[in-house]
Amino acid sequence: MKLVLASRNPGKLRELKALLEPLDIEVVSLEEYPGIPEVVEDGLTFTENAVKKARAVAAATGQVALADDSGLEVDYLNGAPGVFSARFAGEDRDDRANNEKLLHLLAGVPWEKRTARFRCVVAVAFPGGAVYTAEGVCEGMIADEPRGEKGFGYDPLFFVPAFGKTFAQLEPAEKNKISHRAKALRKARKILSEFLC
Repeated sequence: MKLVLASRNPGKLRELKALLEPLDIEVVSLEEYPGIPEVVEDGLTFTENAVKKARAVAAATGQVALADDSGLEVDYLNGAPGVFSARFAGEDRDDRANNEKLLHLLAGVPWEKRTARFRCVVAVAFPGGAVYTAEGVCEGMIADEPRGEKGFGYDPLFFVPAFGKTFAQLEPAEKNKISHRAKALRKARKILSEFLC
C-alpha cells in the first residue's frame, strides 16, 4: 500500500516519514508526482487547508493521501500568525523573515505574555472521497532570540519549558515525541492502520 504525502517541504517530509514508519507502508512525497501543481492553501482554518490538500492529491494520484496544515498561534497576537504562519512575512515563505517579524512584534513583551502553541491538523483522504482528520497541539513560549540549528520554520523561537529548549535545540527523536505534528499523526496512524493494514 502506498501513501502519498501532500508536501514537497523536505523538513516536514523527514518528520512525517519518521512518524509514519511504524505502519510499515510505502510513504512517498509529491516529488514523485512532478506533474501535480501546488495546492493553494486559501482556507480560513488548518482543517480546511489540510482537507483541501489531501483531497486534491488523492484525486490526482489515485492513492491514499495525507496532508497536514499547521502553524503557530501566539496569544499576545490574538492567535496570529495562525493559518498564515508560512507566509507571515510575505508570499516567498522565508523562515528567517517570518521569525524576524515575529520577534519584532513581540519586542519588549514580558516573558509571561509570550505564550503560544503549535497546532497541526492532519487529513487522510481516500481516492473514493472519504476524508478523516486528526489534530495535535503543543504548548510553549516564544523565545527572545533564535536558539538551535535543528528543525525548520519557527522551531528556533518555540521554547518548550518542560525541556528548557526550543524545538530547534531538541534532537529530532525528542521533538517527534512531543510536537503538534507528532500528536496529530499518532491519531492519524490509528485511522490509517484501520484502513490500510
